[in-house]
Amino acid sequence: MNKNIKLLLSAVATLALSNTQLSANETKAHTGHWGYTGHNTPATWGTLSKKFRECGVGLNQSPINITHSLQANLPPLNPDYSHSSKNIVDNGHTIQVNMEAGDTLTVDGIVFELKQFHFHSPSENHIDGKSFPLEAHFVHVDKNGDIAVIAVMFKEGAANPELEKIWTNMPNKEGDSKALKLKSIAKDLLPKDKHYYRFNGSLTTPPCTEGVRWFVLKQPMTISKEQIKKFHDDTMHHNNNRPIQPLDARMIVE
Repeated sequence: MNKNIKLLLSAVATLALSNTQLSANETKAHTGHWGYTGHNTPATWGTLSKKFRECGVGLNQSPINITHSLQANLPPLNPDYSHSSKNIVDNGHTIQVNMEAGDTLTVDGIVFELKQFHFHSPSENHIDGKSFPLEAHFVHVDKNGDIAVIAVMFKEGAANPELEKIWTNMPNKEGDSKALKLKSIAKDLLPKDKHYYRFNGSLTTPPCTEGVRWFVLKQPMTISKEQIKKFHDDTMHHNNNRPIQPLDARMIVE
């Protein structure tokens, strides 16, 4: 593995985009540099560190507002999820569920392994200008360190029993981690209809690394008002979404 790949994987791990089991102290050490409130909001990320420069100057940044898209003969999206979750972490930026090895997503002939999934409220990506109360990101990494993300939107409606399994086990404070063994939880959080929008983007958190393959599923799942409140108000205590970024010259296909 070359040096650049190691650096990318290290950054992904510290920014809620890896399968790393951070201890409470390690997690706290990585949560003071950027955030969503105060002086370190998304508008300032690009100036907080040289490593975060792409947050301010990148031309393929995420999230985006999905409006105009090109019709394409996209292959079906068939994530192969069957393994259990491993643990759940409050890393100061989101609630993250780390996964056991073995769940995969194959796109462009490349096998990506599901490392973890986490949540943003309100949603980061928008569809036709519409924001959703919650968005889940399923983060996959291939053997070269390249990243693919499946995004699932949640609309207010009936309580989601699969989310509830996670919500009832959310850590009580930043830096806490708990064992969490939920069989096929990632699969159960995906809608049956997996038609999707595809575009190239970036991590939505520092260092905002570009070259991420994004797959935003069209069909939302449901979440109750009480479940929204538990995540947003009682756990995060504020919005944890990055604002919409310019599309620039990118194309969105569906």
